[in-house]
Amino acid sequence: MDQLPFTEDTVIFGLLCLSLGFVFYTSSIKTVFWKRFYSIVPTVLMCYLLPAIMASTGLINEEASNTYYIASRYLLPAALILMTLSIDLKAIFNLGPKALIMFLTGTVGIIIGGPLAILIVSIFSPETVGGAGFDAVWRGLATIAGSWIGGGANQAAMLEVFQFNQEKYGGMVLIDIVMANVWMAIILFGIGRSNKIDAWLKADNSSIEELKEKVTAHTKKIARVTSLPDFIMLLFYAFAGAGIAHFVGHYISEFLEANFEVIRNKEKMLSSLGSKFLWMVVVATFIGIALSFTKAKNYEGAGASKIGGVFIYILVATIGMKMDLGRVLENPGLILIGLIWISIHALLLILVAKLIRAPYFFLAVGSQANVGGAASAPVVAAEFHPSLTSVGILLAVFGYVVGTAGAYICALLMEVASQM
Repeated sequence: MDQLPFTEDTVIFGLLCLSLGFVFYTSSIKTVFWKRFYSIVPTVLMCYLLPAIMASTGLINEEASNTYYIASRYLLPAALILMTLSIDLKAIFNLGPKALIMFLTGTVGIIIGGPLAILIVSIFSPETVGGAGFDAVWRGLATIAGSWIGGGANQAAMLEVFQFNQEKYGGMVLIDIVMANVWMAIILFGIGRSNKIDAWLKADNSSIEELKEKVTAHTKKIARVTSLPDFIMLLFYAFAGAGIAHFVGHYISEFLEANFEVIRNKEKMLSSLGSKFLWMVVVATFIGIALSFTKAKNYEGAGASKIGGVFIYILVATIGMKMDLGRVLENPGLILIGLIWISIHALLLILVAKLIRAPYFFLAVGSQANVGGAASAPVVAAEFHPSLTSVGILLAVFGYVVGTAGAYICALLMEVASQM
């Protein structure tokens, strides 16, 4: 720890909390500069960018740190439980089919975006999309499709299926991380302008606003001064539930892999259902929903979703830490493919949202459920309102289910495109 970058988790975690404290302190200052600054740049985006700057300037070493693992495995399930504690399932279902339509639109955007990106880049730089045998670029891009439709399990499945050269795989991971993080930053930036975007889309967000108002009214009704026993009980629900989610999720994953060849075989379409992380998220969400039918629901009045929000912001900071801004232009050819690819995904989402008058919330969460998966979709949903977290979770889980099949179709289309 004598020299930079810092590698000890205790120091890195302290720096992440320092950046979060700086953002929330400055956002509360009422001077003209800070008010104008945060009217342009959302607080959550700053919570994301400051750790990225620290990683990019060599202040911290993300690769040597376990902070993201801790945040995603400990704090994420705890946050999911606390933020679904007061969920109103009936109101969630009343949001209608637009959320699913936007998610599937995002999936289609990824499936057709890859082949189109290859065709466009091949016009002026055919060597960028070339390669033969297991070095073929389309094989590597197939792993990105798996990640951008489902998640890490789907990405691993595509690597297994198409056998891309492992020595070059790091370049594909770079595109995945850089473009997914840049796109998430854009999504977060749009949250601060969601009302203007909804007006441009002519969106009907009455069902979303109704859900927000209903949850807010319920929270006010049960609000109380939080006591020490309240905090202990909130930690009990959050982390005992997270422990159960890991235990049960691990058991489900092992059971499925042991008894079903279609899940055990990484080349099969449903192999992603063997992901321990997937089942951990599902079980944690189920625990939160189950608790919402008990008196535990009243702990929302003690600040359950606020504590969940703290955990989510820590997760956002650790996600931001994974982005090295200096590597954005490291491989311009492949980065360009990723940029065109994600742009096609975005344009298709905007077009369909305009046609069906879907709110920006459905566009943002539908996109992140594809590109970001279970780690970031709930984060984006929670930025609109804690009561909407479960929408992000449900769509992200659906992404795991269709991820391998969608990525497989995308890979076949990219193979054809690379040979044209």
